[in-house]
Amino acid sequence: MVPRLRLTLLGVGAMASPRFAPAGLLVACGVHRVAFDGGPGAEPPEGRLDAWLVTDERAELRSALRRLAAERGLVPRMTDADVGGLRIRALPVAHTSRPTCGYRIEAASGVVVWAPEFRSFPAWAQGADLMFAEASCWDRPIRFRGGAGGHAPVREVGAEAAGHRIERLVYAHIGRPCLRAMDAGRTPEYGEWGREGHTYVLPPHGRAR
Repeated sequence: MVPRLRLTLLGVGAMASPRFAPAGLLVACGVHRVAFDGGPGAEPPEGRLDAWLVTDERAELRSALRRLAAERGLVPRMTDADVGGLRIRALPVAHTSRPTCGYRIEAASGVVVWAPEFRSFPAWAQGADLMFAEASCWDRPIRFRGGAGGHAPVREVGAEAAGHRIERLVYAHIGRPCLRAMDAGRTPEYGEWGREGHTYVLPPHGRAR
């Protein structure tokens, strides 16, 4: 029997969100579990943890993440990993002037992408069954000073995801412009808002629910 992928959002907030914990994901496949990003208020629950991977080793939460990971006997890293039936690849994203990444997670039950921050949609996400993506801004991009990078808006991310044949798109790094859009009752044209604590299941036939 092909083990199902269980993907739990530990948090869906952008940095210093007034409403949500930091964006984080826990991936479980059989007895194996891998955490991605997160931070205070978005820690993986107790139990076996094979690795703690991050998309930016110099992010603002790096000290907190190192402390939380050390409590589990781990060091947060930006790297590839092969864990049980999971093939995890750290792939570059355009976001800041320093190296940052997203992750393509491949298993017998399907393909998942964790890419919570980027200025340009990552082409390597093509054909994913489930993608957790950037949502720092709603209809206008955020550009960093000096042209060093930024964040893509939800409307752009959704259009790109549809064009890259992403089966299910979940926004998992929700910033203040999107909080205002949510409060106004707006919904993305493609994709859905992520829900903290919700577990998404990728069954053997490759469709997420």
